[in-house]
Amino acid sequence: MAAVTYHCTLCNKEATIEQGEPVPVCCGREMEPLPFCTTAPHAEMARNYEADEPCDPGTVPRKKSE
Repeated sequence: MAAVTYHCTLCNKEATIEQGEPVPVCCGREMEPLPFCTTAPHAEMARNYEADEPCDPGTVPRKKSE
C-alpha cells in the first residue's frame, strides 16, 4: 500500500500513514493531505515566484509484496 502524508493547518505537524487507514486528528480536527507537487524548486522557476510549500512528490517507494 502507498503512504499518504497529512499535515495540520494549525500547528504544521505532519503524519504519514498507510493509504486506507483513518485520517489522523490533530488540534481537535482532521488533518489535510499534502497537495501534489506541481513544480520542482530550481533556478528557472525562481523568476516565476512560486512559494515552495510542503507537497507530496509521489516518489515514496512501494512496499514489496510477499
